Amino acid sequence: MKKIILVFLLLTGVLGFAKAQDVLPVRGLCIAAPDADHLDPFIKFIDEELSSRKVNTLVLRVDFNYQFKSRPELREKNALSKKDVQQLVAVCKRHNIRLIPQINLLGHQSWAAKIGNLLKVYPQFDETPHVQMPEKYEWPNADGLYCKSYCPLHPEVHNVVFDLVDEICDAFETDAFHAGMDEVFYIGDDKCPRCAGLDKAELFANEVNKISNHLVLKKRQLWIWGDRLLDGKTTGLGLWEASMNNTHRAVDLINKNVMICDWHYDRPDQTAVYFAMKGLSVITCPWKKPDNAIAQTRDLLESRKYATSALKPRFQGMMQTIWSGANSFLDEFYGRKAAGPESESACFKALFNELNK
Repeated sequence: MKKIILVFLLLTGVLGFAKAQDVLPVRGLCIAAPDADHLDPFIKFIDEELSSRKVNTLVLRVDFNYQFKSRPELREKNALSKKDVQQLVAVCKRHNIRLIPQINLLGHQSWAAKIGNLLKVYPQFDETPHVQMPEKYEWPNADGLYCKSYCPLHPEVHNVVFDLVDEICDAFETDAFHAGMDEVFYIGDDKCPRCAGLDKAELFANEVNKISNHLVLKKRQLWIWGDRLLDGKTTGLGLWEASMNNTHRAVDLINKNVMICDWHYDRPDQTAVYFAMKGLSVITCPWKKPDNAIAQTRDLLESRKYATSALKPRFQGMMQTIWSGANSFLDEFYGRKAAGPESESACFKALFNELNK
């Protein structure tokens, strides 16, 4: 009798978990990769906290925090070694967590007053070399500078970035790569000798497709943030969570196998339906407002519940985003620093409490 009960409990547990996975295929977390000195507590966090919450997707924002052999000149100090990454791969495999690395491509090649490694080492790739970095960054500014971009039409830029992409994907043993591509304010600049006068939507779409096609050759999927594919004026979403420089029409030009990470932080905007109806798979991404994360989860479940058989699988799930950095988040999560009711750790806990109901 005890054996029968045990088998019954095991089966119901497995079936219950399988059903949960069917409801939302992606139960994700996106966070910066730790540096080499803080790897062990991060692995412990994966082993204990992500696994217990049934997180099945981990996007790690690596950028130049890896000891690249193909382009060693682009490494950060104290970057992760291949052996470090193998530890991350091992713990994720142990818990059936899909591990996806991110390197920001196209945009986010600078931050505040600091140039990123790519444009620092290869200044010829700069889309707007005439825009000088300020000593003290302020927004708004006369140059419209938020973050620098590389020129997607520079003849040598993809030789460099694809070396990085291939090496990081091999190291992470992954079948997907996140290219960022959010908040691209500089594209098709009027002073760029290659891009001036060209359609910004086509420039953006061509860059997305170029990266996607490169990944497909090795059976890998491209993930990107979705904000540049939304019309900021028509929707009222504005220039951060949507586009005000006419890249939004690229939504009809990009490959349909690209995964869209649809982030909205101030309101639970329901743009996942828009992406699904455009034929694109979509993941909804909250940040630090627990009520929004719960509302977004329920919206996504409702969308799947009432969707046609063609639309339903495009609503892929939820992914918590963390922008404070891995060490800062873990301090907050474990109570080593104060966390308010609207914080990354509070939102993370609320989201996965809702998903695990």
